[in-house]
Amino acid sequence: MSLVRLNIKGISYSQTQNGAYALILNEVDGDRKLPIVIGAFEAQSIAIALEKEIRPPRPLTHDLFKNFSDRFDIVVKQVIIHKLVDGVFYSSLICERDKIEEIIDARTSDAIALALRFQAPIFTYKNILDKAGIYLKVNPKKEDEEEQDSILVDDLIVEEIEAASAEQEGYKNKSLEELNALLEEAVNNEDYEMAAKIRDEISKR
Repeated sequence: MSLVRLNIKGISYSQTQNGAYALILNEVDGDRKLPIVIGAFEAQSIAIALEKEIRPPRPLTHDLFKNFSDRFDIVVKQVIIHKLVDGVFYSSLICERDKIEEIIDARTSDAIALALRFQAPIFTYKNILDKAGIYLKVNPKKEDEEEQDSILVDDLIVEEIEAASAEQEGYKNKSLEELNALLEEAVNNEDYEMAAKIRDEISKR
C-alpha cells in the first residue's frame, strides 16, 4: 500500500462535542482533507508546537517526551496513521536509536504532537485517505456545469470551520494593544490554541 504525506491545515473547535476539537490534515500533493477529532489538551499541545513564538512556562507532556528522547538519543523519524476502525484512527511512531528502528503504537493526536516537535513527516495509507478524506468546496460549481461525484463535508466539520472563522473575525475588530493583552492572558491561562489564533492575527498586522 502506498503512503501519502500529510501536513496540518489547522485546528477548529467543535460546537457540537463539548471539549472536542477537529484537527484537519491536508494531503501534500492533493486537495483532500483528513479531519480527526481530538481532545482539548492535545489540541493545545499541537497548537503551541505550531506557534513557535509561544512557549509554556513549564514543559507540556509532549515537550517532556521530546526532552527525554533527546537526552537518550531517540529520534522520531516519521508518523504513520496506519488504521481506521469505527471512526478511530490508529498511528505508529517510527523511532530510531543507535541505527536501530523501533515502531511504537500511539494515539494519533499524541503522534502528531510529537511529530511537530521532532519535525518528522506525517503519512497515511492511500486506502485510509480514500475512505475518510473529504473535499472542502471553496467555489461551488454552477448548475449548468457537469456534475461530478464528491465527498460531502460532515456537518460537524462545517460547524467547526464556521466557528473558527467567526472567532477570527472577532479578533479583526481588536486593536494591537488589545490583542497583545489577550495574548498574554491566553498564555497565562495556558489556552495555547486561543493564543495561537491571536498571534496569527497580530502577525497579519
